[in-house]
Amino acid sequence: MSESSESPLVLVHRTPTLTYMDDHLSRNFRLLKTYASPDPLPVFLSRHAASVTAFVNIGRLKIDAELLSHLPSLQLLVCTSVGTDHVDLAECKRLGIAVTNAGDAFSDDVADCAVGLLISVLRLISVGDRYVRSGKWAKPGEFQLGTKVSGKRVGIIGMGTIGSRIAKRLEPFGCIISYNARTQKQSIPYRYYSDVLSLAADNDVLVLCCSLTDQTRHVVNREVMESLGKEGVIINVGRGELIDEKEMVKCLVEGVIGGAGLDVFEKEPQVPEELFGLDNVVLSPHAAVATPGALESVAQVAIANLKAFFSNQPLVSPVRLG
Repeated sequence: MSESSESPLVLVHRTPTLTYMDDHLSRNFRLLKTYASPDPLPVFLSRHAASVTAFVNIGRLKIDAELLSHLPSLQLLVCTSVGTDHVDLAECKRLGIAVTNAGDAFSDDVADCAVGLLISVLRLISVGDRYVRSGKWAKPGEFQLGTKVSGKRVGIIGMGTIGSRIAKRLEPFGCIISYNARTQKQSIPYRYYSDVLSLAADNDVLVLCCSLTDQTRHVVNREVMESLGKEGVIINVGRGELIDEKEMVKCLVEGVIGGAGLDVFEKEPQVPEELFGLDNVVLSPHAAVATPGALESVAQVAIANLKAFFSNQPLVSPVRLG
């Protein structure tokens, strides 16, 4: 696609730091940049974007009915995340707006991070790092022992692409995998649990990588954590709201569960301060997807969706709108 004035016009919204798609987009399209205007977003959209048919949302700007009312010609919303809980999909469906997401662009990186968090929690990698840096190594007897990773029973909540790649990475550790999902998947060899409570009761570790929906919000509540038990570990690379965070903090402090590796939180970037002093918790700043390779992949997926849209071809990674 050329850089001429005939190139399609695309509306782009991003935060100041998310610049990784700028070159890709500017090489292929004319851009209408919300982030380059001092106007409040609704004012900018009303003034400049009424005729725009494609919108790239880089980040997690809330796309609701009010915002969409300023985009009467919109036909395509391109999201750069896998999850679309920040988008009113029902309203998009009502308005005839197609939605795409990042597809599989992040899957390997998120799976890698999930396994890394699990190893770090169980083997006290972060604790050991702080121990060495503080100079305490010279004082024998202070360092606590970690827990074996190999052979752990791991229950995965959400057996999509990310969940299946986490399972594949854990198999060589001799981990026993089981899962919960909306429906049992005949192509998956692992044991299926129709409810999370039973999954927690039969496992040492719960890994959360499912989509956030009304049905999965706080899918891990206090009852589930009590069922997981005092040696149990939670790994969350999905969305913070999948866990009842207040109850999780209590369970960690009280020893109801054994530990947690968390890449996501309910009110990012706010993190409960009670977690900061806990050696059995490893914290990550929603960075599971943040590698140069992953960002390059998601840029390619977004560009492919835009090109398909403007060429009247099937979208690469469409989101089911219900």
